[in-house]
Amino acid sequence: MSKSLEELQREYEENTVKLEQEKRKLRRLENRKSYLDSGSRKQRSHRLITRGAAVESVMPEVKILTEQEFYSLMERIAEWQPVQNMVRLAVENHSQPQDGN
Repeated sequence: MSKSLEELQREYEENTVKLEQEKRKLRRLENRKSYLDSGSRKQRSHRLITRGAAVESVMPEVKILTEQEFYSLMERIAEWQPVQNMVRLAVENHSQPQDGN
């Protein structure tokens, strides 16, 4: 059986409305994803800035170094075994549940 022109037109209009609804739903989901992604980027940027500021506050001399000199210095510091041990201990202490005492 073939559908009448009226039925086909009504079906087309209904499907057009559904398509627009789905497009709006997709746009909302994309906006939500973008919002969440930008939030995590903002958090990362904030963390990097505050930690960089912490380094400068305890070692103000590093302010005069170029970015390359600063990275080189940080890499050399990170290679020292005592520093690696301190970082490992700090991470382990962070991961352990705190005692209620």
